[in-house]
Amino acid sequence: MAASSAMASWPFLANQSLAQSAPQSIGAVSVEELPPLRGELTLYLGRGEGGLYENVLQAIQDRNPDLELGIRRGPTAALANAIVAEAGAGARRADLFWAVDSGAIGLINEAGLAQTLPQDLTGQLQPTFQYPEWAPITGRIRTVPFNTELLSAERVPTNIMDIPDSGLKMGWAPAYAAFQSFVTAMRLLEGEEATADWLQRAERNAEEYAGELGVVMAVERGEIDVGFANHYYALRLKAGMPDARVDMAYTNNDAGCLVNASGILALSEGDLPVNFIRYLLTREVQTYLANEAYELPMVSGVNPPAGLPPLESVSPPQVDLTLLADLRPTLDLMRNVGVL
Repeated sequence: MAASSAMASWPFLANQSLAQSAPQSIGAVSVEELPPLRGELTLYLGRGEGGLYENVLQAIQDRNPDLELGIRRGPTAALANAIVAEAGAGARRADLFWAVDSGAIGLINEAGLAQTLPQDLTGQLQPTFQYPEWAPITGRIRTVPFNTELLSAERVPTNIMDIPDSGLKMGWAPAYAAFQSFVTAMRLLEGEEATADWLQRAERNAEEYAGELGVVMAVERGEIDVGFANHYYALRLKAGMPDARVDMAYTNNDAGCLVNASGILALSEGDLPVNFIRYLLTREVQTYLANEAYELPMVSGVNPPAGLPPLESVSPPQVDLTLLADLRPTLDLMRNVGVL
């Protein structure tokens, strides 16, 4: 079916340029190729992305009038704990769980509650993000945003462990969940002693902010030289302020360029939950989230958001993202060294 016809079924793709910007590929399947959804599903939805996920869900419901989709919304961690508690009480209520971070998915996997997904579904994903029991939907790259008037990308060390001793004035948001996932990845990759040392060295020269958007805005104002943040904060700032004095540097094969992901898993058996997941991996949805949320597509053959390099050009560390659920040792470590 032509792009314009597909867009008529998907209200959030009313802008023709969004639908046409996604290349045809084996990995990216069009919504036109999927079976209709019929029946009842209950989705637990972690809060995130300012309503963009809600737009996707509404489009799926509009296209599938025989689908009765019940949605329970809440913080991702709270919903994950509720799913485990309900299962323990013998009262499973959720058929699907869409989490805004992979750590919560790890909690569900550890409890043995996820269904194995078919290989033809997981095979659509980028090769390094194929998991048997959950499907990453969108990704976010850890970056080092820097002020373009104060320094160049070459001035930023490519090893995250070297940045505290680089002489650069830094900003961070240690109470922010994304930062804590980054520290968890560092702890898994480098060990607790090296991570504690990094936190202590960074703390001596780091300004603290409430969130990572605040970090990026401080970089742009020149309050700090560099920061630590997910990639989309810089892209969103530059979308509203094209002349913003901020760009992103990337470290190499360490926690500083970790690619984390939102994702979904099926909690009940049958074709309906799996086919629902297929809709989230379509070319249309992946392109929409790349263009509007500035998130990284997880399906092969869909362009990343403008201003972000292709995933193949970044060298993230090999980390099982579900292991990021092991957050308590990270929080204990951060408290012990005095950054929380």
